[in-house]
Amino acid sequence: MKTNNFDVTGDLDWTPEAEVKLKKIPFFVRPQARQRIEELARAAQLEEVTADIVEQARSEFGQ
Repeated sequence: MKTNNFDVTGDLDWTPEAEVKLKKIPFFVRPQARQRIEELARAAQLEEVTADIVEQARSEFGQ
């Protein structure tokens, strides 16, 4: 059950499209990329990681 409290520790839900984009990132950096993408999503107060936030992370982090 989701609450309105801002969760800064738990994993966020990912849309299927965002998961597909994550899988295009090389496996050896994927865990770090996932963490940074989730940090970006939390900073934007999102409850779910979307393909748009993954693309935003790619542009911000230089991929």
